Amino acid sequence: MYPVDFKPLTSSLYHDYITVGTIAYNQHYRHLWPEGNTATYIQNSFTKEVLIKEEGDENSELFVITLEDIIVGILKLSYEKALTNYRNNETLFLDKIYIKKEYTGKGIGKAALNFIATKAKTKLKKVVFLEAMQKGLALPFYIANGFSIVGTTQVPFNNVIEEEKPMYILLKEI
Repeated sequence: MYPVDFKPLTSSLYHDYITVGTIAYNQHYRHLWPEGNTATYIQNSFTKEVLIKEEGDENSELFVITLEDIIVGILKLSYEKALTNYRNNETLFLDKIYIKKEYTGKGIGKAALNFIATKAKTKLKKVVFLEAMQKGLALPFYIANGFSIVGTTQVPFNNVIEEEKPMYILLKEI
């Protein structure tokens, strides 16, 4: 197992977070968008302005994921997102996790889930939840790691290809 680390986002890492997040998102999710044009998502997720706003939110944390000091992915956690049957202070929402394709299958996702579970316990959360594409390759990974499907939702952007919008809400008790 290679040493995986989760470095809190600082302004000196904005460029890396934006670059790696954009690359990883495009590697895995271009098929959701007409003509593979992911600009809407990138503009809403991976700009300096977005990062400044997200960093100022005391209920979220952003990280770059490193493997042997190489930045291979990004992670965003939200600590006060509502979920049916749970109070906001009981939930940790895995908002974003994107790992560059060439680094998938190397235990980084599993390390991230362990890191997230530790964060959840430290913050006295009862559950971790996330949203995953119904047709996505990540779904079996989450199920194999103890998450259960508890609901449905969809990608919130109007210009995503309609049949690609469906998502599951997945939950794991901590």
